[in-house]
Amino acid sequence: MTRTRTAWGLRVILAVCVVVSGVVHYARWRTGMRYVDIVGPAFLVNAVAGVVIGVLLLVWRHWVPLFLAFGFGAATLGAFIVATSPLGLFGVHSRWQGTAEWTCAVTEAIAIVLGAVALVVERERATAARA
Repeated sequence: MTRTRTAWGLRVILAVCVVVSGVVHYARWRTGMRYVDIVGPAFLVNAVAGVVIGVLLLVWRHWVPLFLAFGFGAATLGAFIVATSPLGLFGVHSRWQGTAEWTCAVTEAIAIVLGAVALVVERERATAARA
């Protein structure tokens, strides 16, 4: 497989991951999180960001969307981990149970790993193209 096909495949998988996480956050926002101070609006921002980043990954051949996907995964999964701690996140206490929680945790972890990998692959591809 060529570097270009590998880079494109990584972008597609990343786009799916961030969009799925965004859609799940939107569904959770619609079913009650909208009424939770601070975290509720963050769920809606997360939903919009997931879709926007997903689109950017597919239409903008630049390193910025890759970095955004990595950051999206890290920030969102990080917030969930904090929310599952004894202190919670702004008064919200979550658990590692439920389809929505696990779907997001998995897609966000994949976004972190593949975001970093894609940044390296595309940097190597750009370096090889210049050589």
